Amino acid sequence: MSAPIGPTDSSRVPRFAGPATFARLPRLDQVDHAGIAVVGVPFDTGVSYRPGARFGPASIREASRLLRPYNPGLDVSPFAEVQVADGGDIAVNPYSIGDAVETLQEAATGFIQDGTRMVTLGGDHTIALPLLRALHAQHGPIAMVHFDAHLDTWDTYFGEPYTHGTPFRRAVEEGILDTEAICHVGTRGPLYGKKDLEDDRRFGFGIVTAADVMRKGVDEIADALRQRVGDRPLYVSVDIDVLDPAHAPGTGTPEAGGITSRELLEILRGLGSCNLVGADVVEVAPAYDHAQITATAACHVAYDLVSVLALNKH
Repeated sequence: MSAPIGPTDSSRVPRFAGPATFARLPRLDQVDHAGIAVVGVPFDTGVSYRPGARFGPASIREASRLLRPYNPGLDVSPFAEVQVADGGDIAVNPYSIGDAVETLQEAATGFIQDGTRMVTLGGDHTIALPLLRALHAQHGPIAMVHFDAHLDTWDTYFGEPYTHGTPFRRAVEEGILDTEAICHVGTRGPLYGKKDLEDDRRFGFGIVTAADVMRKGVDEIADALRQRVGDRPLYVSVDIDVLDPAHAPGTGTPEAGGITSRELLEILRGLGSCNLVGADVVEVAPAYDHAQITATAACHVAYDLVSVLALNKH
């Protein structure tokens, strides 16, 4: 088997030039097969407040030009361990959430059926449901660690069952998630009522609040997550608003009191031994970003998720 094709050499082509792919990696059509595909979903029809996450994939890719091939935090060169490629964007209907969900599920199924694992760049959090559906068809019940300021287990908005605040309620109702191994991390802020927490607990979710991360520290949190997940197939979903607005202003529903980018990356690295089968990074809205603060955080999150997948290449 030939060695993986890596990013464009920055000693020959300046980082601000060259391909506009994630980390300047080859496109999927330039390699025989990709073990990991970074795929964009420019969709934000499911948002409940500020729109703009449809431009998230492009902004994350732009910020990722500065990524380098060796990840010292996980002691891995992910692009040398496995062929990683940019799978481009999945074009979905911006006027129909139901049609977009069906299209994305079909496209994700096509990506993963030959063993490719996806790191998906959103887009809003609605996209997590069809991605989980595709993985469930392949792996059965899925463990999940969900990084977010919000629970995303509400029932409907304006009577609509598919929005960025409802994907994980639908996933539980459909039997997609392993309810003994699901957890929110980084939640905070006001809720509609105490019933939100009661419903969430009934669904099986554990909750690690942003305050818990601050008080307990990243090592304790990561250890507890590893124990909860075990060796089950794991999906990691990262809403960038899990970060404090100081670290991620460019998002649709910001909440004060969030975790830092350093804390998020360290917890993700703490999941390096887990059986990660897929991941997403969503809700980057560049119109509200400043100096690529949010996009820079998001591209590093995606890079660490790719690195964890590379560590579990077998």
